[in-house]
Amino acid sequence: MFTDLSKTYMKTAVIYSRTSSSGYQQNRQDTSRQVADLKAYAKYAQMEVVKVYEEHVSGASKQKPTLVEAIDYCKREHVDTLLVSELSRVGRNAFEVLATVKELVDNKINLFMQKEQLTLLDEKGEPTLFAPIMIATLSTCAQLERDSISFRLNSGRKQYMENGGQLGRKKGSVKTREQKEKQYKEVLTYLRKDYSIRVTAKLCNVSVATVQRLKTEFEL
Repeated sequence: MFTDLSKTYMKTAVIYSRTSSSGYQQNRQDTSRQVADLKAYAKYAQMEVVKVYEEHVSGASKQKPTLVEAIDYCKREHVDTLLVSELSRVGRNAFEVLATVKELVDNKINLFMQKEQLTLLDEKGEPTLFAPIMIATLSTCAQLERDSISFRLNSGRKQYMENGGQLGRKKGSVKTREQKEKQYKEVLTYLRKDYSIRVTAKLCNVSVATVQRLKTEFEL
């Protein structure tokens, strides 16, 4: 008996990558590295990457529209697996992570976390016993670490101010509207021609956040 390899089913995958919004060049490199590593894994696991989503937003942000869009696409197109570089990409705390995990499991979508080397579903598409426990533990530890960092920063800031330090920008460091219009003349020109934020950012080699801020400020 011969097997018709042309009818062999190849699982599909969507890549979701995220970096913080600080520094466009660094973000672009970090996102590219995440995507490249996940594509390499998909090739090794014999998965077809059908779509790549990239988001530049802080992990502490409640709003991650691109992640929502990626999951909705997976549900709509019956994608087998969502690939992420690490657990923290899908939530800022244990509750958020577990809510995302539940949504994926309920829709039979596997989740692969490259750093942790964990998946949600087994080969039969059933939830593994080990993964949810590990995810809850890891996400809680990550949340505690963020809280600890925040506490240390706030404590240091308080001590700095008690010793006479001043927070905020130095006087004169905030640019006027006229200065911004001169500095970002090219960006504003593209926006006035109805170029998208992402395309404008790429053409002008500035961050998406900067373009978004200028678009809002200049009401374009």
